[in-house]
Amino acid sequence: MAYVPNGLARAAVRFKPAAFAGTFVALMMASLIVTACGILLETGLRASVPPVRYANAPVVAAADQEAHFVTGSGEDRTEESIPLPDRARLDDALVTKAAAVPGARTAVADVTFPVRSGDRTVTAHGWGSTAFTGEKLTEGRAPRSGEVALATPGSRVGDRVTLTTADGPRAFRVSGTVEAGQAAPTAWFADAEALRLSGHPGRVDAIAVLPEPGVSADTLKSRVAQALGGKAEVHTGDDRGAVEDSGLAYAKEMLTGLGGSFGGIAALVAVFTAAGTVALSVGQRAREYALLRAIGTTPRQIRRTIATESLLVAPLAGAAGLLPGIVLARWWFGQLKGKGAIPEAVALTMSGIPFAAAVGTAVITALLAGYLAARRPSRVKPGQALAEASVERLRPGKIRTPIGVAALGGGVAFAGIASQTTGEDAANAALGVVMLFMLAVALLGPLVARGCAALFGLPLRKAGAPGALAAANSRTNARRLASAITPIVLAMAFSSVLVFLHTSTDKATADQQRAGITADHIVSSDAGLAPGAVTKAARTDGVTSAVGLLKTSVVVPQYSVGDRLLASASAQAVTGSAADLAEVQDLGVETGALKLGKGDIAVDSALADSARVKVGDRLDILLPDGTKASPKVVATYGRGLGLSQVTLPAAALKHHVTSALAQEIWTKGGSAEALSGLGTLHDRDGYTTARSVDRELNAWANTTMAAVLGGFAAVAAVNTLVMTVLDRRRELDTLRLIGSTRRQVMRMIRWEALIVAVAGIAIGSAIALATLVPMTNGLTGEAPYIPPLVYGSFVGAVLVLGLAAATIPARAALKSTA
Repeated sequence: MAYVPNGLARAAVRFKPAAFAGTFVALMMASLIVTACGILLETGLRASVPPVRYANAPVVAAADQEAHFVTGSGEDRTEESIPLPDRARLDDALVTKAAAVPGARTAVADVTFPVRSGDRTVTAHGWGSTAFTGEKLTEGRAPRSGEVALATPGSRVGDRVTLTTADGPRAFRVSGTVEAGQAAPTAWFADAEALRLSGHPGRVDAIAVLPEPGVSADTLKSRVAQALGGKAEVHTGDDRGAVEDSGLAYAKEMLTGLGGSFGGIAALVAVFTAAGTVALSVGQRAREYALLRAIGTTPRQIRRTIATESLLVAPLAGAAGLLPGIVLARWWFGQLKGKGAIPEAVALTMSGIPFAAAVGTAVITALLAGYLAARRPSRVKPGQALAEASVERLRPGKIRTPIGVAALGGGVAFAGIASQTTGEDAANAALGVVMLFMLAVALLGPLVARGCAALFGLPLRKAGAPGALAAANSRTNARRLASAITPIVLAMAFSSVLVFLHTSTDKATADQQRAGITADHIVSSDAGLAPGAVTKAARTDGVTSAVGLLKTSVVVPQYSVGDRLLASASAQAVTGSAADLAEVQDLGVETGALKLGKGDIAVDSALADSARVKVGDRLDILLPDGTKASPKVVATYGRGLGLSQVTLPAAALKHHVTSALAQEIWTKGGSAEALSGLGTLHDRDGYTTARSVDRELNAWANTTMAAVLGGFAAVAAVNTLVMTVLDRRRELDTLRLIGSTRRQVMRMIRWEALIVAVAGIAIGSAIALATLVPMTNGLTGEAPYIPPLVYGSFVGAVLVLGLAAATIPARAALKSTA
């Protein structure tokens, strides 16, 4: 009878499902990870927001809202870009050019800026924008100079209202009213006056171009683009939504980074772990393949059998991971939207691409892992195959061992580089440390496991027969031990790096805030404080110093591993003198002297190192709206993480942010009662610098990524332990037959599980520490902070999972032989 690989493969899956259950679970988990990250990546690439304000403006011209940095030329040309912290604006001279385009009925300069009416924030525009937004007067007429039209409850034509802009409070006559409806309070000024009051003279947010009858949007777009000559980006369709919602650019960057960068790491971990499980499954059936070789089966037939088994299991496992992957992606996306990181109008995008990639990844992983695992059983001679099926081969692999040694050496080298660098260089080098060490552990697994068995097995020799037998089993079955240790190392290393990086940064931030905040009182307002509030606070009885702070960000070119890139840095624009600032903030000046003159800037020392500047140098930066500036570095300080990385005078940023109103006033002296009328009051101990959305998201994302990677690795570890225990039924039966009691066998299993768990914890912790030390030193200048309770929970979880995953199936196997 002819040998039929397909039939044998189907029979193996049908009659020995336990041997393939672990492979199925591992491949399903890999598919889950790839599906979830693929959906997020696709959403980031395709995300769009339908236009609301510009819905009736077919063509909209706006400035590029990203900062770009180009290096090299020709084939070596690369471009780095990040979203700007604030809105970039256009020269208002472009409005006339757009209006003169053939086919354009009119071009409207659009500006949006906040003003204050008492305690309320009112959104202000130019009246000309109603040509495309459609608001109609319910009473009165359009505003002229010194007048305003209002859509606020209780407004009446002829009233005098006081509105506060960046230039201070001013009285306006209400010329007309618009139905307020459910929208936020809104004010309209005459177009020329709106341009002056916006705080950005000569600059407009966007230009809405309205076509003449019969002119298509695409035709008008091309004409406008040609007329403006590359000085603006021209949008039609859903692209107009990105002009009015600047959060879309951040959302796209975050989703692509999450789905691409983290997704790539997670997918590699998942694929690598799944491949190890497939290899373990093939290795566990070495006796079967040895018998097949002994009865004349050819190497090609063995490989075909293993490939067929993979094709029977992998597609089903890949498909089974799709629905959980969709659920994970929806949950992840919903959490990000709930935290304000993604605009409400953005929807999760799903096509067949992530699903095909997930199933394809599962199939290719199974085939490649099966092929590599089948190389030896298909090549060795039948007699040698039978011998190796009984006793594990001790000789190291000829391919994996040199690669593993190289990865280990690379990890050590990267650790050395990371320890000698700072900032982003240290962080990037540290990421190479964890990846290379993990690769080394995976490739050198049998050697590492043999060393761990010898080390941890020494005390077990005094633990009676079960302990001695567990130590001997671990030494002689190093490959089996390695397959169980590797997922635990993954779980400990990645989870510890992600979680403890966050705890270390938070602790350093809190420490710097405690040391750096010397103000007695801090007054804050999210909507911005009145322009004269700083002067009023300074004149309050008992106040010896008062400064106003406008919190924003600037873009700073930095160097990372020899490459120059763009990065956002937190900034505080100061209203007041450097002497007053020194009274309420101890920035920890290290070099130079703090000054707040025109063209001066003080920066955090780590940022200065990354930007490769020192006191006296010019620092090339991009202001929040993308305007280039080169202020002179007058001082560097050490508490930028807890306060702000960049300090500069408010005048330098006044015309480059949407609202130039200070959000905080810091005072020395004075009473809480006297200052409480200016805004929300905090004392020194009760104030914590509000964390930026980016930092909050990074903290949440780190924890979530640790949970995803750690959870996957934990499942893989449990899966592997269950597979190895269930494969030892014959061994457990033999122990019972020679007189071992059930209790002795279970004690042996527990000792073995303990060796696996302790070895995984020790190696994973060592890798995490080798990564965290240079990373946190570069980012915060301090050693990593590892909360004992959090680390203890990691260790406890690994111990519980390891013992449960080994003892539960072992107890079931012993019951079946009773």
